[in-house]
Amino acid sequence: QVHVVESGGGQVQPGGSLRLSCVASGGIFSMYGMAWYRQAPGKQRELVANISNGLIADYSDSVKGRFTISRDNAKNTVYLQMNSLKPEDTAVYYCRCQRPFLGTYWGQGTQVTVSS
Repeated sequence: QVHVVESGGGQVQPGGSLRLSCVASGGIFSMYGMAWYRQAPGKQRELVANISNGLIADYSDSVKGRFTISRDNAKNTVYLQMNSLKPEDTAVYYCRCQRPFLGTYWGQGTQVTVSS
């Protein structure tokens, strides 16, 4: 079993920055694929960024060049650095943990609001 907890959300003005953190406890974190998703009101959940256990990162077109995903295996933590935030980035951000052959685990989400 893996327990996933996100933190770091909040309200920020357009053009501002936030850093989200996600701790996944249980098992061997370095073996997991980790990802950030988001869901805005009335919209489907969408993939924002993911990072493999081999440290290969990928991003949606809407955040490429503004967001950076990284991980610290010693701390069982994945981060999402969000810069140049826009109102359309407003959403609940979820962390997903993918254990090879053993299932997928989600956190409870953290709210990000970009508004002046």
